[in-house]
Formats: sequence, C-alpha cells, structure tokens
Amino acid sequence: MKNAQDLGLKLLVIDDEYQNLGLIQSALSQQGLEILSTTDPEMGLTLFYEQHPEIVLLDLMMPRISGMSLLEQMVASDPATEIILMTGYYSAESAVEAIRKGAADYLTKPLDIPALAQRISRLVDENRHRRRIGELDKALVDTFQLEGIVGRSPLIIDVFSKIRRVAPHFRTVLVTGDTGTGKELAARALHRLSPVADRIFAVCNCSALVETLFESELFGYVRGAFTGAAQDKVGLFEYAHQGTVFLDEIGDMPLAGQAKLLRVLQNQEVQRVGSPALRKVDVRVIAATNKNLRALVQEHKFREDLFYRLSMTEIRLPRLADRREDMPLLQKYFVEKFASQYNKPVAGITRRAQALLASYLWPGNVRELENVLGNACMMVEGPVIDVKDLPAHFRCASTHAHEEEMLSMEEIQKRHLSKVLERVGGDKSRAAEVLGIARSTLYNMLAKKNAPAPRPEIVSGRIGPRAI
Repeated sequence: MKNAQDLGLKLLVIDDEYQNLGLIQSALSQQGLEILSTTDPEMGLTLFYEQHPEIVLLDLMMPRISGMSLLEQMVASDPATEIILMTGYYSAESAVEAIRKGAADYLTKPLDIPALAQRISRLVDENRHRRRIGELDKALVDTFQLEGIVGRSPLIIDVFSKIRRVAPHFRTVLVTGDTGTGKELAARALHRLSPVADRIFAVCNCSALVETLFESELFGYVRGAFTGAAQDKVGLFEYAHQGTVFLDEIGDMPLAGQAKLLRVLQNQEVQRVGSPALRKVDVRVIAATNKNLRALVQEHKFREDLFYRLSMTEIRLPRLADRREDMPLLQKYFVEKFASQYNKPVAGITRRAQALLASYLWPGNVRELENVLGNACMMVEGPVIDVKDLPAHFRCASTHAHEEEMLSMEEIQKRHLSKVLERVGGDKSRAAEVLGIARSTLYNMLAKKNAPAPRPEIVSGRIGPRAI
C-alpha cells in the first residue's frame, strides 16, 4: 500500500513558536509526509500558494497576521485543504468560528502528540481513499458511458442494454423522457451502434418548424411549387437516405404532418411538394418526446396509428432524481470535460459542494447539472469547485435548508408531498409509486394536508382552538 510520501502528500506547519515546529516535525516524521514549516505567517502563506499542501497545521495567535485570517485566505484559495488550527487560548466561540470558516479541527496547546499523530494519520488515509475513489471513478466513467450517456445505476444500465439490443435491427424507435435526460444522446447512440453508423444522422426539431414549412422541410419541394421556390430542394428524408432521421419533440408535430410521416414510415416513399412523383427512401427513424403521447392520443392531438407505429420499440430515459447514485460519475465526467475545454486545472468538487448538489431536485435533469458544472468550472479560481462557485440559487437553497432544519416532521412530509406531486404533474398514481406508498395512503395524506385549519374562538377571554 502506498504511504503518504508515495502519494506526494505535503504538510505545512505555521507556528511562531520555533520549539513547536521541531516537536511536530519529530512527532510526524514516521507518517511519510513531506513536512514544510515556518515561524513567519507571511512566509507560510507564500509556501501555501507555491507548494499546495494537502494538510496545514496553523497556530491561531501569531504576530502581524492571525491564524483565523490565514484560514480564510487558504480556504478561499483551496477549499479541499485540511486545515487544523492550534491555540493555547481556547474559547468555544473561536472554535465554532474556525469550524464554520472551514477548519477541519481545532486543537489546544500543549499538543497531545499521540492524538495529533493519530489525527494526521486519519487525514492521510482519507486523502489516499479519495485519490483511489477518484481513480476508480475515472475508470468507471470510461466504462459506464455510451456515446456521452454516463451512469452505473440499474436504470441507466437498463437503457444501455436496450440501446445495444435495438440498434442493429430497428426501423423506428420512440425515445421518451423529461427535458434534459439525454434523448438526443440516446438517439445518436442508436445510430452509432447501427449498421448505418457511417451514414448521415439528420436532426429535425419538430417544435421549431412552423406548420406551413413542415412538409417542405421534411419532404422537399420542386421549383415553382409555391412563391419563392426558385429551385428544387431535397427534403430531410431524401438527404438522410440510407441513414437515420431523428425527429425531436415529435409531440409538437402538426396533425397534417403526422399523416404524411405515417405514409413515409409505411411505404418508405416521399413526395416533394408540387410534384406527383414518389421517391423511394431507405431511412431509420428515431422520434423523441418529453410529452405523454398516450394522453395526446386520447385528446386527439396525436394520431393513434402513428403512435403505435413509432412506439413498437420505446426507450424511456430516467430522471436524474431517480438515479442519484450516478451523481458522482456525472460530476467527474463534466468537471473533466469543462476543465479540458477551458484549459483550467480543476481537479474536483469539495465535499460540502457535493452535498449541496446531491440535495437538489434537478428539474432540468442531466442538462441542468452539465450547465451548472460548466459555469462553475468557468468561474472557479482554484483547483477545486466549492459552494461559492455554484450559481446563486444553490447558495440560497443551502440557506433555506438551514432554515428548514427546525420544521416538524408533519410539515416536512407536506412539503415533500407537494414537491413530488408537482414533479409528476399532479398524477396521484405516479406520486404514490415514487413515494413508495399505497394510493389510499396518498389520498389520506392529501385530505389531511388540505383540511381547513380549525377556526379560533374566544375561550375565557383568550383566542383558542375550537374544542372537539
């Protein structure tokens, strides 16, 4: 097993009492650390910036610069550094302040040398463990990804399995899932693993096309078909002949376009606007939507025959909230991606920032996580992303989380129920499934949640609840 020296770990000691430096150096010499020390706080700060130590032992009371001031500057520069404050003037207030500002521990002098050695040994082990986890996560990112879809949760592994099984054979596939779950990535994976991987992958966003242009964009037109048609134009299906057409947001396709699309899927023929001639095309079609097509069929907003044609094979992508175990891999993947893109030495995310990211609901799913980490990599000034580098609404969420710590269990239950119902669009069956409770239990909770508050009445000259 690697020792601290093999790992290249450094420990910096800053203490204006020279004898303490020698004592600590002697006590920790068996830890295998590279130990740097100084009695000058200004020199200590310079060494911190130049040498980037993983562990710092810092005296609280020093001339010119206080240990608390150094702590703030060091945490601001590199929040991942483990900083232990030492003082001969203990007070509960300064201990709480130190921990709040990012100190890993707070020790009193004279130092308990065996306890100090044990504490440093524990920090070395934790650092070693984090490095090993980082190496494993990097290997896992390489292993558990498919064309940019990253994850190792059972839900996403099932998606990988379906894509690999379907890709060699499909003619039509329906990819469903909430906004930001990676539907286009799944479509590209299907194409890349298909026999036509070297052919064209053509993309059409159905929600971006106005109804009057829909037919000409997908199927083309001939010269003179309408005002402004000065020459023949090849439509998307002809352009992608022997390749793949990806129809994103298929739920927004107008009904007239749906009828024409169905004919293409059935006959593999297109008819340009203004031309009686039929042209054979050989294309694979992947349709994607974040809408409930079954509900749209019931509302007569989507053709039932087209729905069954498209949904012969359906791949549903899970929400990020349903696969939270993938968060560490996704964070690793996006941090490495944006660190390389911005040419910045960003190595990772602090544990408190990870905790904040893990507690967020992620309504925008993986795309939102990607945007947040992309912004954080752009804004961070040190090697590690911390809470202060995240967007403002995350920091507000952290504040609200502290405020909610004193809520009753009943109030927490009510709020969680409201959030789940909001996320599933008011679908009570789906909400009960997410919460892992029976529908009857959900209805009882809703009845209790929506029950009117008891009306106050005068009791012995005081306002009080009505007696039951």
